[in-house]
Amino acid sequence: MKKWVLFSFFIICSFFTNGQDYTDIVRLNVSRANFEDKGKTFDTDVTNVNFEVIYPKIINDDLILLTGLTVEHTSLDFSSVSSNQNLIMTRLNAGVKINHSEKWSGTYVVLPKLASNFENIGSRDFQIGGIALLDFQYNDNVRGKFGLYSSSENFGTIITPLLGFFYRSANKKFHMDAVLPIRLEVNYKLYNHFSLGLDLRTSVKSYNLVDQDVEFYAQEESVRVGFYGSYELFDDSLLIRAKFGLDTTDYGVYASDDTSGVQLLTFTLNNDERIRLNSEFDSALFLGLDFIYRFDISSKK
Repeated sequence: MKKWVLFSFFIICSFFTNGQDYTDIVRLNVSRANFEDKGKTFDTDVTNVNFEVIYPKIINDDLILLTGLTVEHTSLDFSSVSSNQNLIMTRLNAGVKINHSEKWSGTYVVLPKLASNFENIGSRDFQIGGIALLDFQYNDNVRGKFGLYSSSENFGTIITPLLGFFYRSANKKFHMDAVLPIRLEVNYKLYNHFSLGLDLRTSVKSYNLVDQDVEFYAQEESVRVGFYGSYELFDDSLLIRAKFGLDTTDYGVYASDDTSGVQLLTFTLNNDERIRLNSEFDSALFLGLDFIYRFDISSKK
């Protein structure tokens, strides 16, 4: 059932896939929720901190180099008998954005990462992914996006087709920006420096875990949708957002050699006969804060 919930939300990527004329140079997202398992046998506080930094180097009108770093930390218990776990992901982001023609551009990024509890780091901690996204500019306010994301994970390989759009109203007060099925943002500016919006982030990834020389992994299937109020400072380059919403993230624990093969979105392409070692998590409300430093590309060209 939860996979269908995830898939439904998924039709709504990272900061590299923005289609607008700005790039979020620095993002710091902090959220906290209390999860129960579906059997209601235990509950755990889950704290998630995500930090992203990107440096876009404009070479000329047709080429932008993209380099950056993403660090994410999640703290939680997997079950009533487990100790507190720290899920840590560090990812390098390296790629280019190329203007292929007047209407078409492409973003191509390689995403190597380490994802584990960072104890006895080895080959199982290393994963690599990539994203290719084409952007079609219909006009200054409407754009379409088409692409593919893939990554090696502890459970196998995930493949995600991408379809997106960007829309901005003529008065520039309202915009929608989405790369389906990974990210959606809807924003309406009420006053000069204050806006209201909806933000949805999804991900499927895994963490290699070592506990007293026993290896297993956690598969995270995450959907966080929140409503926020945003205040903008320094000519709208610094954004501070207070967020409230629903978190349906699930953390499944499996033995390290128990894999599912190729996965399309949240669905395996063959029979998933893995044995889950913990109970499924139920959804929960969350509170969050976002701090964003935004870079206006159009003003720098």
